[in-house]
Amino acid sequence: MATDEPIEGAAVGTLDTDPRHIEDGLTADQVAKRVANGQTNDVPDRASRSVKDIVRANVFTRINAILGVLLIIVLSTGSIVDGMFGLLIIANSVVGMIQEIRAKRTLDRLAIVSQAKPVVRRDRAATPLPPKEVVLDDIIELGQGDQIVVDGIVVEASVLEVDESLLTGEADPVPKTIGARVLSGSYVAAGSGAYRATKVGHEAYAAKLADEASKFTLVHSELRSGINKILKFITYLMVPAGLLIIYNQLFSSGQALAPALTGMVAALVPMVPEGLVLMTSIAFAVGVVRLGQRKCLVQELPSIEGLARVDVVCADKTGTLTETGMKLAEVRTAKPDDEQAARALAAMAADDPRPNASMLAIRESLTDDPGWEPTAVAPFSSAKKWSGQSYGSNGNWVLGAPDVLLDSDSDMARQAEKIGARGLRVLLLGSSDRPVDAPDAPGAVAPRALVILDQKVRPDARETLDYFASQKVEVKVISGDNAVSVGAVATTLGLPGGENAVDARQLSEEPEVLADTLDEATTFGRVRPDQKRAMVGALQSRGHTVAMTGDGVNDVLALKDADIGVAMGSGSPATRAVAQIVLLDNKFATLPYVVAEGRRVIGNIERVANLFLTKTVYSVLLAFLIGVSGIVAQIFDFDPLPYPFLPRHVTIVAWFTIGIPAFILSLAPNNERARTGFVGRVMRLAIPSGVIIGVATYVSYLFAYAGPEASEQQVEQAGTTALITLIMIALWVLAVVARPYTWWKIVLLVCSVLGYVVLFGFSFTREFFKLDPSNIAATTGGFVIGLLGVLLVEVAWWVTGRIHGERRRLFASSDDLPGVH
Repeated sequence: MATDEPIEGAAVGTLDTDPRHIEDGLTADQVAKRVANGQTNDVPDRASRSVKDIVRANVFTRINAILGVLLIIVLSTGSIVDGMFGLLIIANSVVGMIQEIRAKRTLDRLAIVSQAKPVVRRDRAATPLPPKEVVLDDIIELGQGDQIVVDGIVVEASVLEVDESLLTGEADPVPKTIGARVLSGSYVAAGSGAYRATKVGHEAYAAKLADEASKFTLVHSELRSGINKILKFITYLMVPAGLLIIYNQLFSSGQALAPALTGMVAALVPMVPEGLVLMTSIAFAVGVVRLGQRKCLVQELPSIEGLARVDVVCADKTGTLTETGMKLAEVRTAKPDDEQAARALAAMAADDPRPNASMLAIRESLTDDPGWEPTAVAPFSSAKKWSGQSYGSNGNWVLGAPDVLLDSDSDMARQAEKIGARGLRVLLLGSSDRPVDAPDAPGAVAPRALVILDQKVRPDARETLDYFASQKVEVKVISGDNAVSVGAVATTLGLPGGENAVDARQLSEEPEVLADTLDEATTFGRVRPDQKRAMVGALQSRGHTVAMTGDGVNDVLALKDADIGVAMGSGSPATRAVAQIVLLDNKFATLPYVVAEGRRVIGNIERVANLFLTKTVYSVLLAFLIGVSGIVAQIFDFDPLPYPFLPRHVTIVAWFTIGIPAFILSLAPNNERARTGFVGRVMRLAIPSGVIIGVATYVSYLFAYAGPEASEQQVEQAGTTALITLIMIALWVLAVVARPYTWWKIVLLVCSVLGYVVLFGFSFTREFFKLDPSNIAATTGGFVIGLLGVLLVEVAWWVTGRIHGERRRLFASSDDLPGVH
């Protein structure tokens, strides 16, 4: 056993050459002592942002600070009613916190389910443990596809090869012998072995990755960067408009201090896009929760958006289109009653320390292990497509792809191709003339048997492919299996071009030629890991947004380079580590739900952004016009023009034209295809609409304003007239944004209109909100100007659509309805 000598620091251990330690691992007492000394792998949890951090981040925001200062100013005038906009501070904070905490809990729960558990030797037994329970000097076993969870030194190696591409960018696996150093974040490409943990916790490379990559954050995305551009644009407008209105209200309007301050606040509050960032965060967070309910772990939030933009899905066959498990259907020997071949196959299956799906199927059926002693081992790798065992006098045996190990013109190779054409997986068992670990292995291979494995096509695979076809998303099947077998499965599923499967060994390495081939063909077999990566790059070079699905270690490089990597929950730890999305239930059919959720998020945030930016544009423009009017009045000795609205007016405008509708629209079904140019489309609607509302409201106010000598009632009537004009056009902008109409959108619009009917229709609400439409002439003028504004918004919408080639429709068709239920 290992010595329990004190080790300096919690991170670094020493290589113990005691063979008993290497064989047995630590004892329970040794583990307890290391835990007590803090020598544990205390890496941060995924989504490690605490509830306290979430509360702080949602309460102490720049927008809340601005609104808070304005609230204090209004309350200082004694008008509590005009401080109702302060409820926005509470709403922003509470709703944001609730949704983010829900998303955090969903991510935490799914991350635990998805977590890879390294096999650790303790007390002479190997047990899978969570990475957090690994301690310094633990002996951790390795097999193909395993991720190295802490830094260490190799103590056992059987043709062990480690892929360090995620750390160094080098694609070629690195052979590791006893004494070699391995780093967390790399993974086993071939072979098996064990290593001792020498760096754990925050000292290990994996912890540094977790600190940066595993938190619940809105990292860079096209949608997020577009919103940031919009906010920057708004900031540039707000500063001069705000200064103008402050000067006008405090120095030019001639009002007393209290009404001047309330008017100033009423002008500044709607300039703040208080709900835009909030609605974006909520839409993403709700998306995470919805997908979590379908056992889909979203490791990076923008991947929801990214998958909605995908136009090509590269799918592996095994584990994606077919079930992960296999069943041994038949062992067809080259010579009748070749008992040695059957014994060799049973021995190879029994001696494989980390069997893949094929070996597991063979092991389950052939249980009579002859007990041969292996003298050489060649583990399976996706690059060479075969594995082997040498058993001294019992011969050298290889198991792999028939079309790789045999001449294509041989009788056995032709049999294998016929069987593969039925969609079955076929392996060749052969005897070699040299040890399997020889530099020129496998050498001359004599065919001894065909191993036929049955793969069950997933029952929902065809429906999933049909969905992608209906959404104009191309599917490319890219597999390491025999091209004929892959083509048979693709044809069974109705994939166009499946019958013309391409053998990847014939593909050109020239990127342009490869891209041309990918444009024409849909199904590829015998694809090497480096070719999968090259295919993803070739598709991207043609402007495609590519999603790659996979479950095996041979998919890691392609998953890493794809725009969106999607791993199966039963896949290797390495694939789950690099993927942005993990399908924990291993269902390829979950992908359409992810696409639909991404489209919902993108489309709804665009609608919401239209509403908030329109409000900011008309608020800024109205402030400009009032402010400039005040300066002109001072210069030319005209009557000053105070701001027409009270903060309570601003609040009721926001209720039914933006606030409630925006919240509903941000969470509603939306199946519109994701498109680039988010900022441009938002600006094309918001700027003309905002300008029309701002100018029309200003004209309506001028029409109704009775001058500086007006009575309090006349001031209220002028403000009401301007408010009617603003509400009418703002409601029509909401109606435009909601298009194309479905029944629930029409209900939403009707309810918004009824909300204002109630506010204007009852004396109590009119008095409470200081609304006075009793001046028939002024109110009629406000309605007429509002109708003119409505007409201009409608014309602008149709004209901009014609100019930019955008399809305009009033009512939804079947294509607009969610395709996944």
